[in-house]
Amino acid sequence: MIIGVPVERASGEHRVALTPDAVGRLVQTGLSVLVEHGAGARASLPDDDYREAGAEIAPSPDDLHARADIVVRIGRVEATEVAALRPGTVLVGYLRPLTDPELVQALAGAGVTGFSMEAIPRVTRAQRMDSLSSQATVSGYRAVILGAEALPKFYPMLMTAAGTVPPAKVLVLGAGVAGLQAIATARRLGAVVSAFDTRPAVKEQVQSLGASFVELEMEVGETAQDARGYATVLSESQQVEQQRMLERHVADSDVVITTAAVPGQPAPKLIPGHAVEAMRAGSVIVDLAAETGGNCELTEPGEVVERHGVTLIGTLNLPSGMPLHASQMYARNIQAVLEHLVVDGALALDFDDEITADAVVTHDGRVTSRLLQGATA
Repeated sequence: MIIGVPVERASGEHRVALTPDAVGRLVQTGLSVLVEHGAGARASLPDDDYREAGAEIAPSPDDLHARADIVVRIGRVEATEVAALRPGTVLVGYLRPLTDPELVQALAGAGVTGFSMEAIPRVTRAQRMDSLSSQATVSGYRAVILGAEALPKFYPMLMTAAGTVPPAKVLVLGAGVAGLQAIATARRLGAVVSAFDTRPAVKEQVQSLGASFVELEMEVGETAQDARGYATVLSESQQVEQQRMLERHVADSDVVITTAAVPGQPAPKLIPGHAVEAMRAGSVIVDLAAETGGNCELTEPGEVVERHGVTLIGTLNLPSGMPLHASQMYARNIQAVLEHLVVDGALALDFDDEITADAVVTHDGRVTSRLLQGATA
């Protein structure tokens, strides 16, 4: 069975789906790996590294797609790209099943088996496949670095001959994987960190990293998360009340990093425009939810703008800015997925298995994921 690794052609995408170290491990299991010429170049991974690991270099995307049984991707897949795939090909990548029905239907219509990395359930057996977590780790780290670059202050407290410089105050909204990584990174840089999440269960995790947990006196339900561990959507009145209670904490912060997201839905608005206006001049908001509309009302997705003296960073695809480590982490996720999908050198799809039932969104010309049954018919 041949695993194909094409060049990612989306604008600003520098990652690659498999790295040479992962290729070497896959080749040892008996799989063949075909890498398009230059696929790893933007992640500082030359073709020679792939050859040494046991991969073959394909001279063109047409050659790769004509030969590959499974194509692995990391960048955004567009519906227009599906035509390059042969019927029966397996496509593994970010397929956005809850938000891009056009892509799902294109995959089904082309007879492509689509395995969506976003749809992998959060179960113990699937932890090694969880690319949302691996890439969120990179996003959380980079959010703190971008905030530090834009902030006209030091993060740590400094005691110098010129006097004492107080530490910056960093507020992290959302304590999932990205939020926890942001907390840890900001603490390492010496900032005073606080964090908020609607899920009370994360309080101990926040405090274990040395941050204070912001508690709001509002009713959000017993768990405020669904069965898969994701935050649930608050009612409109709850969101308004949450915004009001957070305003004081936002205004008192030098850097605010927002990470709140609900799968398949627009990002919840945590920071209204008037809250930005109340922040000190020179403050920074790094909005990791920019791709789904942003947690801040004034965020402009894909842009860095200044509003009321506050820098709002809506940069998209933060993991792509650290392509080597982001690719290495994702490649380990892909390796685990391939171990799940390929048994004794052949594709093995068991739709009684919860991972396959959720993550395989199309197969044999049909929409198959139980997450989508009836939604895209």
